[in-house]
Amino acid sequence: MSKQWLDRGSCPSCGSSDGNVPHTDGHSYCFSCKKYFKSGIAKVIPMVEKHSGFSYGSTTGIISEISDRKISKETARKYNTQIKQTGNSIKYHIYQYYDKHGNPVAKKIREVETKRFWSEGNLAEAGLFGQHLFNQAGKYITICEGEVDAMSAYEILGSKWPVVSIKNGAPSAEENCKRSLEYLSKFENVVLCFDNDQQGKDAAQKVAQLFEPNKCRIMSLDLKDPNEYLKAGQKEKFSQAWWNAKTYTPVGIINLADLGDSLYEEEFCETCLYPWSKLNHKTYGMRTGELVCFTSGAGMGKSSVIRELMHYIMSSTKDNIGLLCMEENTKNTAFNIMSVEANARLYIREVREKYSKEEMREWQHKTINSKRFFAFDHFGSISNDEILDRVRYMAKALDCKWIFLDHLSILVSGNEEFGDERKSIDVLMTKLRSLVEETGIGLLLVSHLRRPTGDKGHEDGKEISLAHLRGSASIGHLSDSVIALERNQQAEDEQQANTTTVRVLKNRYSGDTGIACYLYYDRDTGRMSQVDNPFMENDDE
Repeated sequence: MSKQWLDRGSCPSCGSSDGNVPHTDGHSYCFSCKKYFKSGIAKVIPMVEKHSGFSYGSTTGIISEISDRKISKETARKYNTQIKQTGNSIKYHIYQYYDKHGNPVAKKIREVETKRFWSEGNLAEAGLFGQHLFNQAGKYITICEGEVDAMSAYEILGSKWPVVSIKNGAPSAEENCKRSLEYLSKFENVVLCFDNDQQGKDAAQKVAQLFEPNKCRIMSLDLKDPNEYLKAGQKEKFSQAWWNAKTYTPVGIINLADLGDSLYEEEFCETCLYPWSKLNHKTYGMRTGELVCFTSGAGMGKSSVIRELMHYIMSSTKDNIGLLCMEENTKNTAFNIMSVEANARLYIREVREKYSKEEMREWQHKTINSKRFFAFDHFGSISNDEILDRVRYMAKALDCKWIFLDHLSILVSGNEEFGDERKSIDVLMTKLRSLVEETGIGLLLVSHLRRPTGDKGHEDGKEISLAHLRGSASIGHLSDSVIALERNQQAEDEQQANTTTVRVLKNRYSGDTGIACYLYYDRDTGRMSQVDNPFMENDDE
């Protein structure tokens, strides 16, 4: 006789109160978290062996109405389910199991008061509960999560359609159904009626994938399980749910006709326009739930653009703003924001000294004293996971809807975990993309460019493409938008030397790419303002 599971106990891993089941050899297995333990932790009660002729256990009872579950005597007789009473109270339910040839091989006993259960005989050889009753292929077969539910569903449906159940609860559903797949596949339609909880829903998805397309249907229950409908006298509601069971489609695939009026319910996201109208014409602004990457060579205007955006979001929204500026300390970050308000390059000490403390405090009051800026005060090297934790904290605990991360390359430059920069960027970009989806923030990321081949470099105004992004193609793939900044620092014409071309390399929202606008950098104020194209002979608008 095989060693079977005997009783339930709590699980030290997932905390389930009754998911951990010990075996007679000492080990236990938790059906909730699917982990094995070397020694069982639940109280074990001995199995009964009997070897006179054929026997698979000594626990017996009588065929009768299962009154505590409202199951009729006729249904109990159909499934050969017995009860054992003490006085007028039902002490045990005794479920009979059969092998694929219809031979009795095991009993599963459930103690009503304690909800403990154990088996006698060889349950491993048994098919699904009730499988031996419905040998002829037909139009429908329903699979439930437990014996009582199978009998309940059978009775509710008029004792007309075949109903079976898995042996060991939702975590074992896939394996149980695999072993009986040949039998189940003979029916035209397989209806899954698992418990209305997360384990039941997950199990239904896994089992449904075992069958060919359009064969499997999944019921949607309002109550926990079929027996709850039977006890509540809601047979009609259960029958309606059974007939309305939807044909399984893999997760993430829906029939668009099912959208109905929800098609017109806009998904919530906040939009903030850019400070420059022509960039808005292409992008329709920046949105929460998106990752926007700004890239350029050295001295092309990245820092100036980021300063403008920090200040503009502050001025045009009421949102909190998170700042992770990896190449500067928090004081420099504060002066950068104040510089836009002051129209002066306060991030340069010699410029700050020209103004009084009263003027500086006024600009401070109008910007950082709004208490809406949260900066990462870092020191020394920091791992990527620590950065991600800071971003998540800013989003969830500090309610920051817009977060700046400047810049990507410095985060991976000292990361030796994956052995090369490309792999590190791949991993970090994937995690950042997931974090944006998880938190719904608008993430504005700065990334550097790799050195171009040929004589002309980015400092000479070389046109930027997605292929120039430093380290990995994942930057372009996982960003919603990629905005490049180009400037020819060596141009003889002063206006051209101080004008940055803003080129949209990727625009998932509208698909509109190419040159968006031109920004002139004023060396006196440190501000960037939109201007007409100063390169008329190269105008490609």
